[in-house]
Amino acid sequence: VQLQAFGGGLVQPGGSLRLSCEASGSVASINAMRWYRQAPGNQRELVAIVGSGGSTNYAESVKGRFTISRDNAKNTVALQMNSLKPEDTAVYYCNADLRAADSAFLLNYWGQGTLVTVSS
Repeated sequence: VQLQAFGGGLVQPGGSLRLSCEASGSVASINAMRWYRQAPGNQRELVAIVGSGGSTNYAESVKGRFTISRDNAKNTVALQMNSLKPEDTAVYYCNADLRAADSAFLLNYWGQGTLVTVSS
């Protein structure tokens, strides 16, 4: 089982970008799914979380601009980012608590990072 993130790139301030992440392999179940980010010189921070039932929570810095969503049938999580600012520049990571089909344990998985650069 692995998480794969897609969708990073260069965007101008005020623009939009959509990140997606897929859990591939034999996945039995997924609980919470999250997006984190890490800017140069900063600690990794939680950006948004979506529970298995669809409840969401966001960092104050992205509320009203970012939307997290999931598709349980496809084992995917997305992050729609609007009104992007230069301070949103970071490597974005997806994260999930999931149980593989051959495991009895719920484990935490990380995807590889995808770089988002907001610059004119």
